[in-house]
Amino acid sequence: MRPPLLNPLFAPVTSLSGVGPKQDRLFRYLLGRDDTPRLVDLLLHLPSNVIDRRARPKIQDAVPGTIVTLDVTVDRHRPAPPRNPRAPHLVYVSDDTSTAVLTWFRAQPGYVEKLLPVGARRYVSGTLQLFDGMPQIVHPDRVLDEASFAKLSGIDPVYPLTEGLALGSLRRAIAQALQKLPVLPEWISPEVIRRSNFPPIAEALNRVHLPVELADVLPNARFWSRLAFDELLAGQLALALVRAQLRRPAGDRNAGDGHLRKKIIDALPYALTPSQQQALAAITQDLSQPVRMLRLLQGDVGSGKTVVALLAAAAVAEVGKQAALMAPTEILARQHVKTIAPLAERAGLRTAILTGREKGKERRELLAQLEAGEIDLLVGTHAVIQDDVIFRALALAVVDEQHRFGVRERLALTAKGEAVDVLVLSATPIPRTLVLTYFGDMDVSELREKPAGRQPVDTRAVPNSRIGEVVEAVGRALKADKRVYWICPLVEESEAEGTEHLTNATRRYESLHQRFGDRVGLVHGQMKGADKDRVMAQFAAGEIGVLVATTVVEVGVDVPAATIMVIENAERFGLAQLHQLRGRIGRGAEASTCLLLYSEPLSEMSTARLKVIRETSDGFRIAEEDLKLRGEGDVLGVRQSGLPGYRIARMDVHAQLIAEAREEALRIMKSNPKLTGARGEALRCLLYLFERDEALPLIGAG
Repeated sequence: MRPPLLNPLFAPVTSLSGVGPKQDRLFRYLLGRDDTPRLVDLLLHLPSNVIDRRARPKIQDAVPGTIVTLDVTVDRHRPAPPRNPRAPHLVYVSDDTSTAVLTWFRAQPGYVEKLLPVGARRYVSGTLQLFDGMPQIVHPDRVLDEASFAKLSGIDPVYPLTEGLALGSLRRAIAQALQKLPVLPEWISPEVIRRSNFPPIAEALNRVHLPVELADVLPNARFWSRLAFDELLAGQLALALVRAQLRRPAGDRNAGDGHLRKKIIDALPYALTPSQQQALAAITQDLSQPVRMLRLLQGDVGSGKTVVALLAAAAVAEVGKQAALMAPTEILARQHVKTIAPLAERAGLRTAILTGREKGKERRELLAQLEAGEIDLLVGTHAVIQDDVIFRALALAVVDEQHRFGVRERLALTAKGEAVDVLVLSATPIPRTLVLTYFGDMDVSELREKPAGRQPVDTRAVPNSRIGEVVEAVGRALKADKRVYWICPLVEESEAEGTEHLTNATRRYESLHQRFGDRVGLVHGQMKGADKDRVMAQFAAGEIGVLVATTVVEVGVDVPAATIMVIENAERFGLAQLHQLRGRIGRGAEASTCLLLYSEPLSEMSTARLKVIRETSDGFRIAEEDLKLRGEGDVLGVRQSGLPGYRIARMDVHAQLIAEAREEALRIMKSNPKLTGARGEALRCLLYLFERDEALPLIGAG
């Protein structure tokens, strides 16, 4: 139950005056919500910059090209003539030194006259320019009477916006939301507040949105840092609650004598790498301990995580129990089954797949087998956590690509068995600092080597102006019966504003299809699963030679025969994403080439990024470089700014707060694990405010 104290902050933004259905749609887009945003979402949308309006020169002293605030008297209006509505509405104003002109284009009739009555004194703020030698402000940002001007600090916050939403509308909505802020209890311990010099949360929110000094809106200042710490503490506390639940003493343990594992290892066409052997030993050790396993298995693209997950599933099957592997997409789930099934069969392990596509009689039969214990390993998508999926004895939950799943999914899967062990797979190597942020204090195994037989990939950067040569080279590759991925950043032009120079996948497919005919196929995220799989299968079988795709091929697509990859607008991709994409080639015995096509001129950041990707194929190094280059960028390659799942905390500024928030969360778990009393109630408020409350039901559980 959400603490009633927070109800005002969870009111919809449409309850504010001036926010109607049109604004609701824009706010949803801006704040990244599928439903109507709440006031708390507005308050946590922080400024990206400020405008200093404190310069108040006389007209004759005003410097052209600067933002000024003039104290003037309104002399006369010159509206646009009726025959020429495109002409501007001019307002002549003066002070005791000179005259200036305020200019409006397409002004509503009567609007400007009402704003600036003749003879009135007004404070006008905006960028001053000279036009025919006359000082002029076009569309002033602010026009205020004396009373309103007295209330302003002279510093205006500037926010990230979306097209159609005016800065003024957003500011007015945030100002109203601040008025409704209830008196919140303090959830940070006094010693942390003292040590970090944190203000109360209400003061922090007010000073970030209504700055008194220019420095008030800087991420490293005490106001923003206080909010970042709150957000990080909510995340760490949620992870600690889950951890405490998963760490409760467990009954029977889940590792057998190794006979099934031996059969799988014998069936492998290659030997396990040293780090695969170490990871397997650590997992087996975890499975035999009297507490539940919570381990993160990190490995680069193609380092053999799926095989380690299969061996962990075999270990629990040895004692007659079941395992489930949950993947974020259907393509990935089917890819796992393709790797796992032949090996599992050799060991007599019974596997099955469950996605949204299994329906009707087929699905009912599968669920009956699962409940009867006739399936040892179930691989699937979100479909595996639906209510009607019942295991006879689930002992191991393997969650792939964790950063795409929340705590909620992990809990839903582990709730399907008794004392279920958890193994999380991540194909994106995550720097140490970030492991803490996303996974709390999970045990970590890393797969550092590539399996035997993997070929290095020759990576080159090519300017867009040479695309003709690239198409010729693709033609030669097709003649030699090679297979080519051609990656584009967008599906259709309309996907994003300001992306005119980005090639869309549909258009590139059409141009290559004209050239090479039916040897070209297209895959993108808006296609139906069955259609995607059909094209992928044609590509794998060699029926098509060029696969034009968006980043849907980033994870889990395995076509060892593909040896060439072209990535268009490579400068638009994060390092981690480029590395993931490149990992789709170099999987067979043949030498492979990756061509990074880029638009000129390149920014400094893009130049550095393309240099790193050309120099190394070590995913762990790439992840560290990505963190350095992008700073607060999203190393997991999901969004391009901010820590994924965090709106306020920034890696480059608040890294030291992550460790502090983690220590505070661990102290809370030690002293008040059930979150009782006044401090417990305050911490519950914190978890609800930052949408980390999914862990709260665990406190009462078992």
